[in-house]
Amino acid sequence: MTFSWTPHRFAGGALALDVANSVILRFDAARTIDRFAEHGQMDAFAAAASTFSAEKALFGELVATPPENRQGLIALREAIDRYFRQRTLGTNNRQLLADLLDAVADALRSATSEQSLESATAHSSLALISAPQPERMKICGNCGWLFLDKSKNRSRIWCDMAVCGNRVKASRHYRKQKDDHS
Repeated sequence: MTFSWTPHRFAGGALALDVANSVILRFDAARTIDRFAEHGQMDAFAAAASTFSAEKALFGELVATPPENRQGLIALREAIDRYFRQRTLGTNNRQLLADLLDAVADALRSATSEQSLESATAHSSLALISAPQPERMKICGNCGWLFLDKSKNRSRIWCDMAVCGNRVKASRHYRKQKDDHS
């Protein structure tokens, strides 16, 4: 299966979150998809992140992760998701933070350059850990992705209004129409 890395796939607002969100429907075992498990998709992600990531100006043109570092990037991705998901849910677990920092250190030690996907993801993670407003990180009410709410009044509930917001609204409208005609 091939995927298209569209701007929606970078709705997290930070490269680290976009990497974490490379697992689709993470908590639905029957439908979950790890996009990095598909051959060539990790390389395609690095190229697309250079264009679509909210942090593209910080990292410039990203270099694909070499085969020997891919497991390290996956470990970093999983540590990012575990830590920030729990923090968003109100649990500040020191062990999850330590695990994330270990994964960041490993990624930085093995990175082939500052522009490598694993190095940029590690730096993005560190910036998120020290972000001045951690309450701006949220979990999408539709797809479960992590994202930064950069709205003025902090009222976003979807990672991307054009995709997740529309799906929720369309589903709600369909159910209302169905109930009205029953």
